[in-house]
Order: sequence, then structure tokens, then C-alpha cells
Amino acid sequence: MDKRAALRAMGAATLACTAAWALTACKNDSKPQFQGVDVTGADYAKDIPLTDVDGKKRSLKDFSGKVVAVFFGYTQCPDVCPTTLQELLEVKQALGADGDRLQAVFVSLDPERDTPQVLKAYLANFDESFVGLSGTPEEIAAVARDFKIFFKKVPGKVEGTYTLDHSAGTYLFDPQGRLRVYERYGAGPQLLTQDVKALLG
Repeated sequence: MDKRAALRAMGAATLACTAAWALTACKNDSKPQFQGVDVTGADYAKDIPLTDVDGKKRSLKDFSGKVVAVFFGYTQCPDVCPTTLQELLEVKQALGADGDRLQAVFVSLDPERDTPQVLKAYLANFDESFVGLSGTPEEIAAVARDFKIFFKKVPGKVEGTYTLDHSAGTYLFDPQGRLRVYERYGAGPQLLTQDVKALLG
């Protein structure tokens, strides 16, 4: 290889390294690296047009400026629901002064038993700021479909009793109301806190 060819090869290598560095830098600067599943730009989970425990129709717009954590379940859930709500409480506490910038929203999949009074009392066991939403079976089913939530009534051993099998993840929306992260059940409060902090900036 002559001297000019060697110089050209070195120049090409330098350009490739510079381009790779630029791409890496842009990637690192453009968006946060979440602990959960990054679903930024997903075309689902658009809104939560359901009714709170005081009979008021709610929307994601009501919580503008906050990170909103949306979770689906039911008050008689034996393990998944109370565990998730407790973790969200721990996240709020870990945020300290920014705790009020996290809004937990619990969507009941069991309007038959989760009356406004029951839902309100249940959430008060965790944090009085947590919002409970419900609606008609048709309204709940429509929102669940939009969030890709599976749920199914499972008859209990005693006649007239039942439980619900349901999806157990939590959706995080940024302060502008955009869906950003899907947190799998069991991620734990530490990872959830990291993602909420990333969204709060």
C-alpha cells in the first residue's frame, strides 16, 4: 500500500469513528434509558375516560404536569393489586419533594363489587391521593381493550363468588400525557422510581 492509499484508509477510519461517536452521542442525548419497556410513540392506551369515586368523568388531561401510573385490577385481588399499589406508594415516598408529581390511577375491572365507596376506602389504605376509576362494564371493557389489558372472571369454589384473572403491568405517562413506559409486574419500587425520575426530568 503506497503512502496516499494509507492516508486515505486512515481518513476513512477516522470518519467512521467520528460518525459512530456522533450517533452514540445523539442516541444518549435524545431520550432517557428506561428500566421498563420503552413504548414511546405507541398507538394505544390513549386515555382513561372513566368515572372517579366522586362521580366525576376523568381524563389524562386532568393530571397534566404529573407522571401518571395507570394500573388495572380489583379491590378483592389477593396479591398483585395490593403489591403494585404498595410499590407505587413507596415510589411516591422515595421521590421526596417531587412525590406530589406522581399520580397513581387504579382502574377497577370489577364494577359489580367495586362501588365508589368500596374503591375509595380501598385506595385510602395506601394513599388518599390515589385515584380510583370505574364505569359501566362496557366502558371498562373499551378502556381495557385500548390498553391491551386482558381480564376474565373466574368462578370461585363457593357459588356466587369469583376472582379475576387480569394483566398486571403498569403504564407510565409523562407530564405531557404521552405514554412512555410499560412496567412489568414485580419490577420493584427501585426501578419504578428510576423511570419516574427520568420522566420528571
